[in-house]
Amino acid sequence: MKRMIALVLAAMMLLSLAGIASAEAKTSFRIGICNFVDDASLNQIIANIRSRLAEIETERGVKIEIMEDNCNLDGSVLDQIIANFIASEVDLMVGVATPVAMAMQGKTEDSGLPVVFAAVSDPVGAGLVESLEAPGSNLTGTSDYLDTNAVFNLIFALKPEAKKIALLYNPSEDASTAPIEAAKKILTEKGVSYKEYSGANVSEVMLAADAIVADGMDAVFTPTDNTIMASELSIYETLANAGIPHFTGADSFALNGAFLGYGVDYANLGRETGNMVAAILLDGAVPASTPVKTFDNGTATINTDTCALLNLKYDEVAALFAPHCIKVQSITTAESFDDIK
Repeated sequence: MKRMIALVLAAMMLLSLAGIASAEAKTSFRIGICNFVDDASLNQIIANIRSRLAEIETERGVKIEIMEDNCNLDGSVLDQIIANFIASEVDLMVGVATPVAMAMQGKTEDSGLPVVFAAVSDPVGAGLVESLEAPGSNLTGTSDYLDTNAVFNLIFALKPEAKKIALLYNPSEDASTAPIEAAKKILTEKGVSYKEYSGANVSEVMLAADAIVADGMDAVFTPTDNTIMASELSIYETLANAGIPHFTGADSFALNGAFLGYGVDYANLGRETGNMVAAILLDGAVPASTPVKTFDNGTATINTDTCALLNLKYDEVAALFAPHCIKVQSITTAESFDDIK
């Protein structure tokens, strides 16, 4: 009997060692990346995830197959994309933007399949992680947290006498919840009135822009809201021609015509997301104990075309903003970052 037990234990040990050796020897991986909507910021993130993973393939001598899809704001399509990833037995999923990350969380919490999110503004508030330092489950990733107070410092640097501020966003987007509440608090403390305008699609956002003009608002604030981002090319002239500057939470808004985008470097965020993917797949990093990566919000991007429409001079505006930013840079209107290279 003792000999039989010893043989069984030996066999189990051999199987265990074989499994470890197999895992260590693995050189081919498959990941699924899902984008929330086709916009310049999110597309830039994915392009940089891809480029960084391509570099890692060469550096580490591995193969990383990428399945990529885009749900274009459609929840049912998103669920199907995630189901396809799971059926394809991906080793890891990447969710770009909060709604995608939340959907992936719901589909993987039982299996423990690793998920790396990108551009989630408030991962704790969205319930994706327990804390930024210790996520606590199968998800971790990169956050594009927006310093709302910093944006309002820029608004009042340009328009110190502003009395009416428009808050333009999609209430259904989790990324907008905390910054909009912060904006209301800031404006209330300053004794400045505000009015909320919303839209769930391009047509509704265009109507909201028309209403902002009709109401004679002094400036517009939008956080990192993907619905408004996807609509920016359709509204920037309406606002600028009425003399109303649009202050937003990402440089991609400025690329698409907004007066100013303030926030993180999304190209760098994409590369760091790629590094996190590699750490989990190749180095055994565990999402539950891998801190969420955050970034400096110190860059203000001014659209010089829109500056001209607003009858402002870029150099003068940049000088006003410089004390409130780490960096002030210019950009011209285009559909994507590739168009200005």
